[in-house]
Amino acid sequence: MSSRIHPQARTTPKIRQEIKDSGLSSREAAKVFNITRATAQKWLGRDDVQDRSHRAHTLHTTLSQAQEAIVLALRQSLYLPLDDLLFITKQYINPAVSRAGIARLLKREGMSRLTDLIATAEGEKILPKKTFKDY
Repeated sequence: MSSRIHPQARTTPKIRQEIKDSGLSSREAAKVFNITRATAQKWLGRDDVQDRSHRAHTLHTTLSQAQEAIVLALRQSLYLPLDDLLFITKQYINPAVSRAGIARLLKREGMSRLTDLIATAEGEKILPKKTFKDY
């Protein structure tokens, strides 16, 4: 996967490789390449020169994995909208849960749209949505 390099970026993969191959200390590399010592130290210590993901390694959620499974099962079996699912979750599962937290959970698990969850009967076609003028 190739990513775009910002036109004003101080370090590109090519420059990062030069930093690694230079054999300089972090202080000297920072001075030569006009970067901070922390940046020089980071690229000197890494095995590769590509950017890493900025996504969090662990997700901090209010619900435990078991509670998340219950919420997903409720969504899948009862086809509850988000607000109703929030009410039931706050009432019976975890009072500290937020609407945004449940929305993120549903999005992460691919259940954010009710129309995608509801199975159509065999042979039944889903008609495209009409605009106001079509009526």
